[in-house]
Amino acid sequence: MKRLLWVVVAGLLWVPVVQAKEAQLMGEDPVLEARMMALAEELRCLVCQNQTLASSHADLAKDFRHEIIVLMKKGKSDDEVVEFLVDRYGDFVRYRPPLKPTTILLWAGPALLMVGGAITLVVTLRRRRTLSTPEPLSADEQARLNSLLDKDDKSV
Repeated sequence: MKRLLWVVVAGLLWVPVVQAKEAQLMGEDPVLEARMMALAEELRCLVCQNQTLASSHADLAKDFRHEIIVLMKKGKSDDEVVEFLVDRYGDFVRYRPPLKPTTILLWAGPALLMVGGAITLVVTLRRRRTLSTPEPLSADEQARLNSLLDKDDKSV
């Protein structure tokens, strides 16, 4: 048992420590780098999907950041760079896609789910209320119940 424990401890000591870091800047032009990082905060990494290009360490995100820098060096504006990426990869590359017929479900989906959930909750609670309140017994049913209860009282 001790030998197994030592093997596990030795194995854990050999495991490299992984640290998360911000995406490295390319270092050529600090103003251009800052502009690229600001734009990269608004764009989605297509590999990670829930990270921005600025915070992703995926190779594709590095390529995108490099492509953004190249386009900016060519004199493209931020809007032109975003348009270039959207033309290639669709509106999904944006964290906040524009409101248009193809993205309406992205914008309205959460509200529709909330409304649908509220309607379902109200309908369920109303059904429960009607099922939980019994209808009063008719005179015949009440008489039969009383006779059955009287039989039980006499037998005890």
